Amino acid sequence: MENPSRGRLNQANGRLRLAKTGVAIVQKCDRLYLQATLPPRPASDKTLPYQQQIALGVHANPAGVSLAEKEARKLGFLLDSKSFDWSLYGESHVQKVETIADWSQRFEEVKRQGVSDTTWKTDYARPFGTLPPGEPLSPEVLLCAIATTKPNSRQRRRFCLAFRQLAQFAGLDIEVSDLIGDYSPTKVQPRNLPTDEAISGYFDGIRNPQWQWVYGAIAAYGLRDHEVFFLDMSKFPIAQVLEGKTGYRQCWPLRPEWAEQWDLANVKRPPVTGRCHADFGDRVCKFFSRSVMDFRAYDLRHAWAIRAIGFGLDTSLAAKQMGHSLATHTQTYHLALNEREQQRAYDRILSLQRWVKNESPLSLI
Repeated sequence: MENPSRGRLNQANGRLRLAKTGVAIVQKCDRLYLQATLPPRPASDKTLPYQQQIALGVHANPAGVSLAEKEARKLGFLLDSKSFDWSLYGESHVQKVETIADWSQRFEEVKRQGVSDTTWKTDYARPFGTLPPGEPLSPEVLLCAIATTKPNSRQRRRFCLAFRQLAQFAGLDIEVSDLIGDYSPTKVQPRNLPTDEAISGYFDGIRNPQWQWVYGAIAAYGLRDHEVFFLDMSKFPIAQVLEGKTGYRQCWPLRPEWAEQWDLANVKRPPVTGRCHADFGDRVCKFFSRSVMDFRAYDLRHAWAIRAIGFGLDTSLAAKQMGHSLATHTQTYHLALNEREQQRAYDRILSLQRWVKNESPLSLI
């Protein structure tokens, strides 16, 4: 069923065409604008008239459409009588209308420092890229873009957070708290992670030695998919991540015997290329999708994190080796602890207590 306001808008534009006003009413999100061939704005470097829009500041409802039609006829008369002036529409002769592209560029110049390429592309550039670059930045445009995302999704959360920062940077008042939803990594269901036995078995089944090395490095060191292409093994068994989503860090293998048995000190990377970290990660994902494995590259990373808990590695150390904040690491991986891993950790505590009791000097008295 057609939106009643949209039907009224079409009817109004039909009457404007019949009257040959040269003006149309257009809708963006829930707001109405006038569109016509207008003289350049006072601050423009253009010299000839071109298609432009004038914001009316009214909602796309029946009352707004009625008002917009009256304003369109008024604008048409001003153009026909050669009496149009931008000052009639609140434009200063020296004011430059700053577009979304202007604000986005300025925001990037100030905020980009210290943010990795991958984080910037995912958390900022992609949301900003959905906005109309030539339009003035306004809360309505931002809210309209947010409305295109799925509620309670990771994308909705990213859009809300990015647009809130952009709006605050531009001095705009926008409220997104009710729109962010309840997405959280802690709400993601724990993965059905492969066992260590399955991980080892799949390694033996990989025929390509270069992709076998990639698989082994991710499994043994808990790497992100793209980080395996920026790995320095000169301090083996320590692996040095030279660059990636969270920059340089050092990692130790869990299980150490995998690093030895799989000869991970002898780097054998496939000769793939990419323009950014996401491109390298995509190559790894495609390898996994072509293989017979029933899990993904990130499942090997998650398995490393759960293994670290079971082995008793201090949580702060595990987080540092994975390139996480302590809060993110705890929220994400403690939910994935199953009965098997909890029992393993408990058995370690009992073993340690027995060892202390047997080795204590008091036991010799």
